[in-house]
Amino acid sequence: MDVLKSFKLETKSRDQMIDITAQVEDLIQKNSVTEGIALIYCPHTTAGITINENADPDVKTDMIRRFDEVYPWLEEKDRHAEGNTAAHMKASTVGSSQHVIITGGGLLLGTWQGVYFCEFDGPRTRTFYVKVQADGKEIS
Repeated sequence: MDVLKSFKLETKSRDQMIDITAQVEDLIQKNSVTEGIALIYCPHTTAGITINENADPDVKTDMIRRFDEVYPWLEEKDRHAEGNTAAHMKASTVGSSQHVIITGGGLLLGTWQGVYFCEFDGPRTRTFYVKVQADGKEIS
């Protein structure tokens, strides 16, 4: 069986990478899922989901800086009325979802990996969803 759970979070700045690994892991453990798949999905056009290093906080800082270099916030040729074309570009680059294998009762991530909600147009109240599919086990 499978479950869909929504999570809310408050972002604090325009660009921010928030580690949501523990929230996904908690859902898996709460439901005693040992084998399956987790889909982490962001329904926003100016935010996304990625998997990246979670050991060194400078990785997040560097990624945000480099996104700003590639997609500058103020570009006079941009025509989008809201003025947040850069946020749309960053979100499209990161992507809206990630699939992660669940095995042995947890996410199958590399030693240094974490799951991140990436804000590119904050601060805002945001939602992300986790769908857990587990073979032959009903979860709530």
